Amino acid sequence: MDLGIKGKVALVTGASAGLGFAAAMALADEGVKLAINSRSEENLKKAAAEIKKRTGAVPAIYPGDLAIAGKAEEIVNKVSAELGAVDILVANAGGPPAGPFMNHSKEVWQKAAELTLFSSMNLTRAVIPGMVEKEWGRVVFITSIAVKQPVDGLIISNTLRAGLTGFAKTISNEYARFGLTINTVCPGYTKTERLQELADVKSKALGSSPADIYNDWIATTPAGRLGDPNELAALIAFLSSQKAAFITGSSIAVDGGSYKGLL
Repeated sequence: MDLGIKGKVALVTGASAGLGFAAAMALADEGVKLAINSRSEENLKKAAAEIKKRTGAVPAIYPGDLAIAGKAEEIVNKVSAELGAVDILVANAGGPPAGPFMNHSKEVWQKAAELTLFSSMNLTRAVIPGMVEKEWGRVVFITSIAVKQPVDGLIISNTLRAGLTGFAKTISNEYARFGLTINTVCPGYTKTERLQELADVKSKALGSSPADIYNDWIATTPAGRLGDPNELAALIAFLSSQKAAFITGSSIAVDGGSYKGLL
């Protein structure tokens, strides 16, 4: 199926590994002009080489910590100058620290907010004018199933990602008339480096093994397995496409059925 985005300029953040890398790969397969970002230039180079190997596309790399004031706008400006105005933004940020409420200081909350919430807001503010001018744009935020069903021990993530979801829903209504769609995708337990990190933290807290934690997560997932990053990436590619022009303001779970709610 031709998604109609060949030649569009796509910026994917947090793209050197995990869900962001999978999203970048899926968009490269569709023939976009791809820009990828993460904090590590070395890891970005490795990711770009792998994307080129698998798809033939040559991503442009833009290292930088989006939690730093002004960095999101700087990267968007560089992409626009070198590749053209951003048509597709996939905003992905590393997860904040795990643990109960009283374990986290005000400073930890603030630092997490800068990365998990404000970086996505700043990126969006930077790309929207160009999208409005062209009357076409796609923004996809990678959040978590925690926005629909909070996860114990992830209070910072639960809070900030829910805030990002409210932001996405609100601006989707503001900009739909300009041909922009703005959606969030909500992965469940998916095989990534972040999940391994959470398994390690939780196993230490409970005095169990990471394997036990994985088995518990699988047991709560009706599909009976963990997700594959490429499964989420396929949805992101579709939401970024011409064919998804009437889908906006949605938060879509990709979780093997683990979310128990109706909507």
